[in-house]
Amino acid sequence: MFAAPFDFFAPQRIVFGWGRRSEVGTLAAGLGRRAFIVVGSRTLERSGKVAALEQRLAQAGVAVVRLGTISREPLVADVDEAVARLRENGPQSDDLLLAVGGGSAIDLAKAVAALAPQPEPASVRDYLEGVGRGLKLAAAPLPLLAMPTTGGTGTEATKNAVISSQDPPFKKSLRDDRMIPRIVLVDPELSIGVSPATTAWTGLDAITQLIEAYITRNARPIPQSLCLEGLRLALPAVERAVNDGADREAREAMAQAALFSGIALANSGLGLAHGVAAALGVQANVPHGLACAVMLPSALKANRETSQAGLARLARYAMNLTESDDAAAAQRLLDHVNALCRRLNVPARLSELGVHREQLPALVQGSHGNSLNGNPRTIDDAELHAILEAML
Repeated sequence: MFAAPFDFFAPQRIVFGWGRRSEVGTLAAGLGRRAFIVVGSRTLERSGKVAALEQRLAQAGVAVVRLGTISREPLVADVDEAVARLRENGPQSDDLLLAVGGGSAIDLAKAVAALAPQPEPASVRDYLEGVGRGLKLAAAPLPLLAMPTTGGTGTEATKNAVISSQDPPFKKSLRDDRMIPRIVLVDPELSIGVSPATTAWTGLDAITQLIEAYITRNARPIPQSLCLEGLRLALPAVERAVNDGADREAREAMAQAALFSGIALANSGLGLAHGVAAALGVQANVPHGLACAVMLPSALKANRETSQAGLARLARYAMNLTESDDAAAAQRLLDHVNALCRRLNVPARLSELGVHREQLPALVQGSHGNSLNGNPRTIDDAELHAILEAML
């Protein structure tokens, strides 16, 4: 049998290791001479870690401009305002973006890096898939150095930025192959101090991505290898990281798993859980990681028969199983995920998230997109409605 053709996308450089944020100045200086910084939370700022990074940048001869702080998933207005602020500073050829935070901060920085150099001023909405004018990036994005802090979303390694709107409600991607961050600096020590709830939700987001990218209909061989290793790291580590946020080994494992999940989804796509998670964020204001965690057990159940062999391979590698029967091995993985979600206090019902029956049609429509299209089997609207109704 001939090998199927494939492409592979990844950041140009990945710098991983405990305490390696001390290298940020040297790394940034290789990209430019002025860094616009996007920070993920006020807590991160108050910790003194951002100030220490700025000092490293200054020592390397990199000027610093604070562009903004964001603790929620970025809205269209957030992106447009940040782009306007950057342009007010007189963009230069040696500018770069530095994002320090979770997926929200990195997504915002990716969008700003993409839009700031464009010759035609326009709202980010005009570039988003399915809702705007269908504009494409004419100029290359500014270089981006991404420093993830939550060990979950993997957006530091993807080629899109997810942007939301409340009126009208939507969550869509700005996507371009050139949007992958130039350098990813992963220092797991930065995740110390992240709350147990956020650690759980982002960790389960990474686990969802590793599973969905492995069994998606667009699965590719290199990402699948990353999914196997990422899930092996994440399954035992996420609960330890939640119970003891200073557990270095667990934090390092989750940081690696999140990075692998981002590379995997950037190349292979996702599935049902992520498709519905986007709609839950828009229609019920559910944080993305929590939405993925809630949907994962039902998505696995829906895809169990179609993806039995793939789920069995994941189970054998990640859980060190010797079970030879695919059906039994796959079920072991489903049971493990269900038990893990219960122990991490993930709601089992959509009603616990404030979802009402009358919202189901909007959730079904809002779930359409690249993620649902990549699900291992086609799920039509009637079946999706029934899945969601059973979860109320």
